[in-house]
Amino acid sequence: MNRKNFLASLPVLAAAPASIGLNNTTVSRKEKPVLTLAHITDVHIRSGDNAPQRFKDCLDKIKKLKVDFFLNTGDSIHDASYNNVKRESVTEQWQIWDDCLQRIKGYDIYSCIGNHDSWWAAPDKKDAMYGKDYVVKRLNIPHRYYSFTRGGWHFIVLDGNNTHDISLDEEQFQWLAADLEQTPANTPTLILSHFPTFGATPILVGGNHTDHKKLKDLFYKHKDKVRASLSGHNHLYDKTFYNGVWYCCNGAMSGFWWGKGDKDSAGSGYYFETPPGFAILKLYKEGGFESEYYPHGL
Repeated sequence: MNRKNFLASLPVLAAAPASIGLNNTTVSRKEKPVLTLAHITDVHIRSGDNAPQRFKDCLDKIKKLKVDFFLNTGDSIHDASYNNVKRESVTEQWQIWDDCLQRIKGYDIYSCIGNHDSWWAAPDKKDAMYGKDYVVKRLNIPHRYYSFTRGGWHFIVLDGNNTHDISLDEEQFQWLAADLEQTPANTPTLILSHFPTFGATPILVGGNHTDHKKLKDLFYKHKDKVRASLSGHNHLYDKTFYNGVWYCCNGAMSGFWWGKGDKDSAGSGYYFETPPGFAILKLYKEGGFESEYYPHGL
């Protein structure tokens, strides 16, 4: 076969969902997933640009795909983190978030804390709305980092919002190491962080965990368990496969922060070449994993 015909015969990998089995084999499409999940990230909800209605319409679309529950990797509200943000603005954004989530009432949603979710400009650190504790309350999650098990899969939710950089504090890293150690052998495990733990998008725009080598080593130690690591933050779509782990940065619900874009946008609402959207995940009994990105066009 000549080179031209050989290249033409290759599958178009970029359009295919990421799928990996326990032994690096592609999951048979005849196999039924044990879980079908929606991954939303970087919603950046606010009152402008008709964002609330657009987000609600997206949630209605997702429900039609018959998902079991939602994973949300943070930046749920547009922004509470800047020094000039007032209490009224933070309160309004969270009220809009709560209103939008009424569209998926009855579904569980497991969330990460994003860097834009915490209000640091409160007049006092003892203020009930100050910092991460308030975000934990508003997102209805048990702690700033936590884990749970559903459908035979283990899920670990991390908080990369460290004081000085994007990383896990030592207490959290030790908790993560212990959690993975205590998880039974060969239990398929999915890691979630707002920030990419590894991947291609940090080469373009940064935003990755500075402790990515430390995390990579830990994931490799538990290579019988860790199947995928999900993130947002970069508003870019990227699937990178390394050491048996799929690293999926799944774009942004808000795209270009619900706006039309700029000179670098490949289309309306795009951030660079990534349109606004969400991902649908399919998780299989023996560790098979698929992630497919759905541009929402709203």
